[in-house]
Amino acid sequence: MSDSESHNNQSRIVLFDLDGTFADTAPDLAHALNQTLQLHGEPTMSLDQIRPAVSHGGIALIKLGFGIEPTDNGFEAKRQDLLRFYMDDICRHTTLFPGMEHLLEQLEQHQIPWGIVTNKPEWLTNPLMEQLQMTRRAACIISGDTTANSKPHPEPILFACEQAGGHSPSECIYVGDAKRDIEAGNSAGTTTLIAMFGYIDEHDNPDEWGADGKIDHPVQILDWLNLPV
Repeated sequence: MSDSESHNNQSRIVLFDLDGTFADTAPDLAHALNQTLQLHGEPTMSLDQIRPAVSHGGIALIKLGFGIEPTDNGFEAKRQDLLRFYMDDICRHTTLFPGMEHLLEQLEQHQIPWGIVTNKPEWLTNPLMEQLQMTRRAACIISGDTTANSKPHPEPILFACEQAGGHSPSECIYVGDAKRDIEAGNSAGTTTLIAMFGYIDEHDNPDEWGADGKIDHPVQILDWLNLPV
């Protein structure tokens, strides 16, 4: 029996990380970082250079772009510049990853709820989901500040299962592209899948994250639910 076959009978809800799993937000975040770099007289960076850091949020982007630490002078001001630029163009080039829309349609057709669990703050998550026209389709949208703890703590995933219809974590598949996603899902008791198409750094080692499986395309989640592609 394959890993997916061993889980498919109990999984009745699918939760996604947002950046690097559900939506390709890297172009807009890279644009915001480059605007911030230009504002401070620094050279811009390529999307390929920026992309792996996107899943780790604004702090990681400022560290990457300016080579400074959060304790350094001016760090927080630069992070606020980045967030301001990003909010102004939060969904100019952001799209769902290829195959994600088909996956969502299949889930909805089979009455399997899906939702978002992200460390992105609500004031950024909610406008982005609205502009992607996903707000009313999602069974829950849990942001980094929705609960007292954020990932890798399991609380956001546990809260999402509750909000999306009172599901047990054992009925849930959680999909993410960062180690903290898998740690959170494992701690919550969900099936965990790594989105290998996401923002995985060359220094990352997904094989050591302890996930139940890896997917190269969103539609492969259907195999874990024993649903037709």
